[in-house]
Amino acid sequence: MSTENLKIAILGGGNIGLALAKGLVQSGQYTTGQITITRRNLGALQPFAMQGYVVSSNNAEAVKNADIIVLGVLPQQLNGLLAEIKDSVIEQKQLVISLVTGVSIQDIKDNLGKAPAVVRAMPNTAISVGQSMTCISYDGATGDQKALVNSIFETVGITQEIKEELMTSATALCACGIAFFLRSIRAAMQGGVEIGFHSEEALNMAVQTAKGAAALLAREGAHPEHEIDKVTSPRGCTIAGLNEMEHQGFSSALIKGIRTSAIKAGGLYSKDS
Repeated sequence: MSTENLKIAILGGGNIGLALAKGLVQSGQYTTGQITITRRNLGALQPFAMQGYVVSSNNAEAVKNADIIVLGVLPQQLNGLLAEIKDSVIEQKQLVISLVTGVSIQDIKDNLGKAPAVVRAMPNTAISVGQSMTCISYDGATGDQKALVNSIFETVGITQEIKEELMTSATALCACGIAFFLRSIRAAMQGGVEIGFHSEEALNMAVQTAKGAAALLAREGAHPEHEIDKVTSPRGCTIAGLNEMEHQGFSSALIKGIRTSAIKAGGLYSKDS
């Protein structure tokens, strides 16, 4: 599907929506003039207006001119937004992409009172550096529309199609997961300070080590334990450190944190709000 004349309306110019807009333009497949970004406070969008993006505080008008509608608001703001745009949505013409946590495709169609093609996508904040893990679920989308959605989010990272029933779990593992891995890096930095490094040195070393660990798995497709085995030797310092972490509940704490976030994510949206 050609993207040359497509118009995209990103409703909710927060961090994720703005990063997506930047990624689309940086990919070379879209121009700033093809993308409308909405926000109540237009002052926050002035830098984007100066770059040629269309900015607006009128969601209904933005939708009227769009081929793709991206819902980028908070769960508690969604019902109000859908009420605002429902009369502007054209079922057979437009594709709706929801980035809203905890909201099903059916919830969106019920609130619109219409049945356009709707896609759920869950990127994470690494979208701002082109390294998002974006999970996607489809309903009523054609093959061309699926290819288009994948190409949109591949401008800001990699994508994975999942069943919609797993989208809340993906939120915990990938979107909340950014914070979990960042906290792990912070802990490694603090450990580095305790054993003698300045904080700046320790952070640099921890970040690069984490990048290296992730790159090993991404490149080789190996199981983490396979790579761990390569750096653990009998009576060595690595296995001693790993065992101490496990005694202190490292893996258990991370697993429980992911489960807790998944439960919380599933309750953020109320159909009656």
